[in-house]
Amino acid sequence: MKKFRFGLDSVLSYRQQVLEGRQNEYGKAMRRVQEQRMRLEAVQQRYQETNQQFREEAAAGISIADAMGFEVGLRALEREIARETKALRDLEAEAEKRRIQMLQAHQDAAMLEKLKEKKQEDYRKAEQKQDELFIDELVSAVRAGRSDS
Repeated sequence: MKKFRFGLDSVLSYRQQVLEGRQNEYGKAMRRVQEQRMRLEAVQQRYQETNQQFREEAAAGISIADAMGFEVGLRALEREIARETKALRDLEAEAEKRRIQMLQAHQDAAMLEKLKEKKQEDYRKAEQKQDELFIDELVSAVRAGRSDS
């Protein structure tokens, strides 16, 4: 019997390439999310430090102009935190979209892999059955040859 050949090998190969591409896209999206989280944490840290400095200086007594300067700076940092938080949410949504696409590509490739395995198993069983028939015919021919003598 000839060697097993899966008719959808080219489709399976394409699906695996798509899966690899989707995995790479998801990995990049997750890196962007992580980088954005770090940017957000840095802004939040600056806000905490500025706020702490304001409280310490206010406790020691500062001018109204200096207090207003701190207030303006803190409001600017709050707006920056809001922008960075929105950017993080957007990137997380994009990463989730990429994750879903990756999972779908994985399912598509897995479905073809299972089909290939089933076809291979069917092929192996048919080959085994053919071998058994050949052996039976051989045994029958040997027995027929003995009974003729």
